[in-house]
Amino acid sequence: MEVKIGVHNAPRELVIESNQSPEEVDAAVRGAIADEGVLELTDERGRKVLVRAAHLTYVEIGEPVERRVGFGTL
Repeated sequence: MEVKIGVHNAPRELVIESNQSPEEVDAAVRGAIADEGVLELTDERGRKVLVRAAHLTYVEIGEPVERRVGFGTL
């Protein structure tokens, strides 16, 4: 699953591929915001991403959209 994280005063968003379920990511985001702590997510390679909840601007949770190229039929 793809997770996009907007960070305050950062020119680009963070994008990670995670094996966590959407419910797990949602719970982690809501918990970090409620505790005013740190959002901790793990990507599919086992690396951890840590972002202070105070710096979150948005979190987009979902499957990546496959881009179609060319003039083929749907």
